[in-house]
Amino acid sequence: MTGFVVDYALAEPRVSPNFGPRRDEVPVDSLILHYTGMPSGEGAEAWLCDTASSVSSHYIVHEDGRVVQMVRETDRAWHAGQSFWRGCRDMNSCSIGIEIVNPGHDGGLPAFPDVQIEAVIALCRDVVDRHAITPERVLAHSDVAPGRKVDPGERFPWEELAAAGVGHYVAPSSVQGGRFLAAGDRGEPVEALQSMLALYGYDAEINAVFDDQTKRVVEAFQRHFRQVRVDGVADRSTIETLHRLLSALPAGLASR
Repeated sequence: MTGFVVDYALAEPRVSPNFGPRRDEVPVDSLILHYTGMPSGEGAEAWLCDTASSVSSHYIVHEDGRVVQMVRETDRAWHAGQSFWRGCRDMNSCSIGIEIVNPGHDGGLPAFPDVQIEAVIALCRDVVDRHAITPERVLAHSDVAPGRKVDPGERFPWEELAAAGVGHYVAPSSVQGGRFLAAGDRGEPVEALQSMLALYGYDAEINAVFDDQTKRVVEAFQRHFRQVRVDGVADRSTIETLHRLLSALPAGLASR
């Protein structure tokens, strides 16, 4: 049990066998939030602790606010899978993963209970403080695996987390008419969009073609930062919100 944060957990830790050592002594600099996407929290917890699943997370937060730790923060939990953020293609080695009990899109994507979000915020604040994780590196699973993953989904209250000091967020620009970029478009405006998405951290190839990968990245961006409409179309609202997020990054970060 050495290394478990038992002074924080609201329930007894449950040890998952699905973990390994962090690679190359990479420091923890990211926090990735997921939903479980299963009918029950008990089933999700059992699955994350089953050797047959080959998946795990450091924590799971149940709907009633109970927090269970399954992997030590010093170890590499298997929660992000094939992933990318700001040049890193092994997010498991540099991140803490938190699973939040919710049946997900297949289960109708119900709202997250207030007591659950309160527990998520408390846990996130503890983690980011302990590892000095900067706000822009509090991420959705969908951010680091666009298209392959869609959790924690467009109903997750990122604004509420940001108000409590967790994560990077700006109020999204309202949806309105005007010029937009969409699948099949080409040229400098698409290249500029891809460059901005890549600058923020997404796995966006800069090729001046609004291809399938660009659409998936735009959807991931919308799912986190412009949740009212997730359609993969880079409309004025999406692009303005992205501009403002980049402008709100710490000095120097948006120029890398």
